[in-house]
Amino acid sequence: MAENKTMPYAVGPPKFSGKFQAELEDLFRWRRDVRRFRPDPLEAGRLEQLIHIASLAPSVGYSQPWRFVLVNEPALRQKVRLNFEECNRAALSSYEGEQAQKYATLKLSGLDQAPVQLAVFCDCSTTAGHQLGRLTMPEMLQYSVVLACHTLWLAARACGIGVGWVSILDPQKLSADLGIPSEWKLIAYFCIGYPEEEHLDPELSRYQWEQFQPPELIVK
Repeated sequence: MAENKTMPYAVGPPKFSGKFQAELEDLFRWRRDVRRFRPDPLEAGRLEQLIHIASLAPSVGYSQPWRFVLVNEPALRQKVRLNFEECNRAALSSYEGEQAQKYATLKLSGLDQAPVQLAVFCDCSTTAGHQLGRLTMPEMLQYSVVLACHTLWLAARACGIGVGWVSILDPQKLSADLGIPSEWKLIAYFCIGYPEEEHLDPELSRYQWEQFQPPELIVK
């Protein structure tokens, strides 16, 4: 009989202990969005390892539509920074009174400190997967990339690395500035590095922007 090289385990699936399950919940709790970074670079090969783990995420039709773009050049980073500043001013103008004052005090990105900036796109033109699962819900392609983003985030946190998702950006302008193919859609722009400080609670909760919604209030 020919050897089955597709099986990920030699003898059955893994059995995760209660200790591992508790640590996994800790990982979810400590996954916080990070905006304050130390400038220390990641170890050689660490980012590549995180991207490899992210690529193990599930995807519709096994299409694997994620595309990772590392933004290193100072000139490109400056364009991203200006993009953020413009969008942030527009966002501030949409609030009034006390909420506007609160918004103005929030730190909403780590663009100036994070050693790594990574843009994640969905290749909407990919033929991988042969359209399986997307004919009725084409948005599943983008949802697949979101799963890869979350997988990267958890893998980073497990290594003590923080991730911040910058969504206050004009995606079309960012794609044009980075020279991205028109068929690719921006899903996430990440700041990645070692956190300057550690907190179990979300920063937006700490600064009274919003509070945790107990599951019993949102499950119907």
